[in-house]
Amino acid sequence: MDYFMGIDTGTFESKGVLVDGQFNVIAVSVHPHGMENPHPGHFEHDAEAVWWHDFCAISNDLLAQSGIDPGDIKAVGASALGADCLPVDEECRPLRKAILYGIDARAIDEMEQLTELYGPEQIKEWYGRPLCSSDVMPKILWVKNKEPHVYEKAHKFLTGSSYITAKLTGRYTVDRFLGLASFNPLYRKDGTPDEVLCGPICRPDQLAEVLSTIDIAGHVTAQAAAETGLAEGTPVIVGTDDSGAEAISAGVLEPGDMMLQIGSSVYMFLCTDRLISDDRVWREEFIIPGTFDISAGTNTAGTMTRWYRDELFADALAEEAKTGTNAYEIMMRGIEDIPPGSGGLVTLPYFAGERTPINDPLARGIIFGLTLEHTRAHLYRSALESVGFAINQHFKIFREHSAPMNKIMATGGGTKNPLWLQMIADITGEVIRTPENTIGASFGDAMMAAMGIRYFSSYKELADLISEGPSYAPDPKRHEMYRKYQAIFDELYPATKDLAHRL
Repeated sequence: MDYFMGIDTGTFESKGVLVDGQFNVIAVSVHPHGMENPHPGHFEHDAEAVWWHDFCAISNDLLAQSGIDPGDIKAVGASALGADCLPVDEECRPLRKAILYGIDARAIDEMEQLTELYGPEQIKEWYGRPLCSSDVMPKILWVKNKEPHVYEKAHKFLTGSSYITAKLTGRYTVDRFLGLASFNPLYRKDGTPDEVLCGPICRPDQLAEVLSTIDIAGHVTAQAAAETGLAEGTPVIVGTDDSGAEAISAGVLEPGDMMLQIGSSVYMFLCTDRLISDDRVWREEFIIPGTFDISAGTNTAGTMTRWYRDELFADALAEEAKTGTNAYEIMMRGIEDIPPGSGGLVTLPYFAGERTPINDPLARGIIFGLTLEHTRAHLYRSALESVGFAINQHFKIFREHSAPMNKIMATGGGTKNPLWLQMIADITGEVIRTPENTIGASFGDAMMAAMGIRYFSSYKELADLISEGPSYAPDPKRHEMYRKYQAIFDELYPATKDLAHRL
């Protein structure tokens, strides 16, 4: 019997899946972990204690659950948070905590430095937009400027998937999808480092080798086999970031397919047949050859609902501990009885700054319109609605470019909340679909691992492995009610931006 393993590392948990040759799920393993916030705007993971520890624990757990012979696993794929910056030494030992994706906004000075060095027009030519906190180049420069002792020892600057694949195989790689987008413009279009553009930032040899996502990066080493339980010699694909893997798992396989990932943050991923440039969003080549994507990301979603849970719903946590009922389910009690607009409340969800469409790491969260009649249920509903308003801002941008959204597939932890998905459908006026299999990125990793050993001949064959679950159609009456609050949401940030920057 043939088996494939996929493991994904996210912001607050890692998840792995073992599937058989028909892609029936044999075992699933989930390991929660924390995220460090040592200073305002700084968000980090301990790569050894979180990324590698979780991978090893999950791999061993999947093997223990299934009881299969590790030698029957034909290939392994790993994904992790995208756009991370992790300097490692020649033994692949982390030299500092990993600087996380766009939620980490420490490199503001470096973004300004690079914009002054190259000029706004050149930056726009490279990125299609200004520099933002999702770009790795300013983060590498931050290490060089602020921690020269770390920079001098850095053998490679890796992302999460690059690090895990290197630990498994001993080879430093990054997939073309992640490398050319997140490390732009340090690589040429052919995937080789650009010596001239690397000059002010890093040495070309400090960058990983660019390969296709489904290329075989190498094989599990003896040391990795001892730690993971995998068989020595098992093929390992290059892998990619969590959003790319989740998009594949959700069936984003051709232009017009879209993934709406609602996790710790929101990530939107629309496959297109052409490269679309807009200052407010991102664009790059997609994993599937010959296609592109227009994408966007907020800094909060699950991180914000987690804050509400911890700070305003301590009793829900206590009830969860006592009864086993999920705290987030408890927090939804009474929410459905509150009409659209939360009794005249509009929230800006910028609790950790914001990426697209405003690209402002200094933005602040705002709860606008409070009265003595409002309850914490109103506040929480308004927070959920704010994520829908933020998503809708991006949908409007996609429509401006006549980019068809033929199929919107929602993924991530937010799909466990049907009322939230209905709010998003009502706000955007679009049908929101969900996959029947909600495992997510790790399932996409397993699919791409199979692609890596040519178990499938094309990405289109993966469509047969994906079945749809519930879908949520917009209610015309509620959609019309939300238009008023969307307009207020759109105006609220520009009206308060300067005040927020003074805080």
